[in-house]
Amino acid sequence: MTLLRLLLACLALAPGCAAGAAIKPAIVLVHGAFANASGWNRVIAILQRDGYETVGVEQPLQSLQGDIAATRRAVEAVAGPVVLVGHSYGGVVISGAAAGNERVKSLVFVAAIAPEPGERVNAFFAQYPSESSKALKQDSAGFLTIDRSRFAGLFAGDLPAAEGALLAATQKPMRAGNFAAILTDAAWKTIPSWYVVAKSDRALNPDLERFYAKRMGARTIEIDASHFVFLSHPGEIARVIEEAAARAGK
Repeated sequence: MTLLRLLLACLALAPGCAAGAAIKPAIVLVHGAFANASGWNRVIAILQRDGYETVGVEQPLQSLQGDIAATRRAVEAVAGPVVLVGHSYGGVVISGAAAGNERVKSLVFVAAIAPEPGERVNAFFAQYPSESSKALKQDSAGFLTIDRSRFAGLFAGDLPAAEGALLAATQKPMRAGNFAAILTDAAWKTIPSWYVVAKSDRALNPDLERFYAKRMGARTIEIDASHFVFLSHPGEIARVIEEAAARAGK
């Protein structure tokens, strides 16, 4: 990156900042299965208020490699250092997208899946079962959704009923094969990582979340929340992201 581009990024984030001043990293947020980028809106509003360039990536959810490619494009589109944030299946995506990219300084996993290289996305689902596996529905094209009548209770039990119903109605289908895909590279092996465990999660087993966090040696925060913790506790999620951003480059 040229000096001019760095200075432009500095001015965009904080008008009047001096040359050589620390530049806040950009925050790139990746949603999981059955969700979309707009789910990050509450967190994004806080991060933007605090002066961070923030991008929510809209994942195609048609293949793991396609989702990794979409996230890499989003990282390429912002200047300077980057913090990548992934929720649920999005944890797999950021693990692959950040691999080999020196601009990605921190990773934040929010109730997320974090495979080892060569490990399937669903490698531990049987060992750490969750209630959501019994609510999956597959259409004729091989895309999965969650039974709408059960969606709110499994994913958003700490949100108002009306909001849960809206989330159920607007859920984004994901190709079933994504859960069986194999991650080839895991950036958390080399990049400092933070992990948020959702203690009341019924979609992904909280003990599996703790397993991932411990295995990666992440700075771990536990919040008594549903799987959609970023919606029910956006302030706490934003604080974790900003802590990761403050450590970026140190």
